[in-house]
Amino acid sequence: MAFRRRNKSYPFFSQEFLIQNHADIVFSLVIFILIGLMFEATAKTAILFIQPQYNITTLSLEGEVTTYHYGWKDCATILFYFFIAIILHAVVQEYLLDKVNRRLHLSKSKNTKFNESGQLGVFHLVSSVWSFYILITEGYLLHPSSLWENYPHSHLRFQVKFFYLTQLAYWLHALPELYFQKVRKEEIPRQLQYICLYLLHISVAYLLNLSRVGLVLLFLQYVSELGFHIARLLYFTDENHQKMFDLWAVSFVFTRMATLTLMFLAVGFGLARSENQGLDIETGNFNTVLIRMTVLLVVCLTQSWLLWKFIRFQLRRWREFRHEQAVRKKATAKQPVRQLKRDTFGHHENGVLKADNGVSQRTKKLKSP
Repeated sequence: MAFRRRNKSYPFFSQEFLIQNHADIVFSLVIFILIGLMFEATAKTAILFIQPQYNITTLSLEGEVTTYHYGWKDCATILFYFFIAIILHAVVQEYLLDKVNRRLHLSKSKNTKFNESGQLGVFHLVSSVWSFYILITEGYLLHPSSLWENYPHSHLRFQVKFFYLTQLAYWLHALPELYFQKVRKEEIPRQLQYICLYLLHISVAYLLNLSRVGLVLLFLQYVSELGFHIARLLYFTDENHQKMFDLWAVSFVFTRMATLTLMFLAVGFGLARSENQGLDIETGNFNTVLIRMTVLLVVCLTQSWLLWKFIRFQLRRWREFRHEQAVRKKATAKQPVRQLKRDTFGHHENGVLKADNGVSQRTKKLKSP
């Protein structure tokens, strides 16, 4: 299964060979793990990589209900879907983005940003739809108080735990992709910032059993980022499409306000009034004043930093727009005024010679004999 067109062969285990064939190498590892399911001696080990672990089956009025909690074995599952994310990344790049790039003929800087928005646009679209489906089926949107009631939420449904594991796997895979995609050095710090922020917030929500609040926040964030990447993709195809950036600006500010409001409501007030206070690692209870304040501080600092970057970005766009307008006004002012061509008899108008009194100079026709 080849993901890249090979115009040149490189020595084995060289840097270029690894970059060009990394998807094929990872695909071989995934096949190796799947083959392990076929044999009884290796099936128990292979299942650790594919299926989420730590399941608990309980009886309820609805029948048997299976829930999950987290543990160190989740690292194996994250590793497997880390490989899957690399393969899917290569598929989207090869069969979708590269074909569009050949038609657009973008510069290197725009090509890098186009690939970034293409990859993240697909991911944010899938994740926002998936998270919205979980919020609807679990009833978190219809009952907002369930976001903090009955804390700790240490027992997760399969779809909730699988969602968090795949989110961690995707953002972890984004780190080596900076090397595989040969991202420019000036772009690496910016991309590392948001990758590390996603990993930090998702890990905190998963490990502190704040999965319900985290789901709502991720849904809001992904919808907002989806609008930004769609706007940037449309801008690269046609630079006249800039209205989508205005819509994204409104959704960005709304997302920041909604995130802060929800965090203060759920963590600052909901968990603070909960009867289950204290630190108990065995039951997954982290409802202490210090942890609550730390979580709120991290979220507030992150949202404030994002708003500051957004304001600077909008001010830069406004200054560039004003500068372009000033240049256009100067260009129109310097254009010479066209003067009408006159002669001794009058002036020309619409290709006809007219006298000063407006009467056209015509020669008198002689009658034929």
